[in-house]
Amino acid sequence: MSQPLVNKIAKSGLITLKMEEFFPSTPTAEMDLKDFLFKELLLKEKEFRAAMKAHDWTQYEGKVLLVYCSTDAIVPMWAYMLVAAYAEPHAVDLFEGRAEDYYRTYFTQQLSKLDVEQYKDQRIILKGCTDGKPIPAQAYLELTKRLRPLAKSIMFGEPCSTVPIYKKPRKK
Repeated sequence: MSQPLVNKIAKSGLITLKMEEFFPSTPTAEMDLKDFLFKELLLKEKEFRAAMKAHDWTQYEGKVLLVYCSTDAIVPMWAYMLVAAYAEPHAVDLFEGRAEDYYRTYFTQQLSKLDVEQYKDQRIILKGCTDGKPIPAQAYLELTKRLRPLAKSIMFGEPCSTVPIYKKPRKK
């Protein structure tokens, strides 16, 4: 007679944290200021202001607008301020930098708000596969830093095949 199947992982007491659950739900849009510069290098105030006024800002409705300049142009601070003045009524939020910069900052902010006390003396797995979402290494650094003082152990990967990261020493 065969034994019933037992889900040993479910009974193990392991807590799996899925990093994609912390991923921002608001879509992003990028704005490269080089597209508004003379020869992609020089900001001419009159032309830049005209381009900002003529730009279709409605395309950023409901999105986080990521503003950056991909060339070595010197972009004065007031140019970013002008973008913000036009974009603010439409974009959910504004960020200076590219997507990878935004995600690093976003994860650091979100994970700093996480109540890690709930993981005291727990065995934690930080899930590795993320359904194609670009989870930055910073997120794993931040969460490990915050969990280490509390967790019994921290592992990376999937419950069926984890990589040990930290194990709290036994008290003598």
